[in-house]
Amino acid sequence: MTRTFAGIAVAAIVAGILPASAQQVGEVGVDWLGNDIIIEAVKDPGVEGVTCHVSYFERGVVDRLQKGNWFEDPSDSAISCQQTGPIKIGDINLGEGGEEVFKQGISLIWKKQVVNRIYDKANDTLVYLSHSRQVQDGSAKMAISTVPLYGQQVVWEKGKPQ
Repeated sequence: MTRTFAGIAVAAIVAGILPASAQQVGEVGVDWLGNDIIIEAVKDPGVEGVTCHVSYFERGVVDRLQKGNWFEDPSDSAISCQQTGPIKIGDINLGEGGEEVFKQGISLIWKKQVVNRIYDKANDTLVYLSHSRQVQDGSAKMAISTVPLYGQQVVWEKGKPQ
């Protein structure tokens, strides 16, 4: 099923502010109401050679008509990140909070699906966290994926952190 009007409007609104862009690689229908699971590939803009696949639930028009809440999709998501080429790490945020590498709207205005990257220095691993962010009533639904750097030939543009 094609994206709903609300999804298209939200995508158009946030298209200019995404840290990374996503490419839809799959769409699986889950019921007769037009609800789908969307799978997108997201390349980390700060780390060449890493791709994350993020899946999320997109409500169909019939479901929106039946249940109301026209302008919002659920906060559920899943993520899997892998090395997909030689790894070259740019000027990334090495702080405990990491940095946002992807964001897209899942409601008309406030609710966002977000992927953050955190560098776990002690374990030489990139950690990717998929979650939703809202102005209030934030969701505890999240998913995590890691890309170990240990034993890999990794190029650090500014030198490996000591």
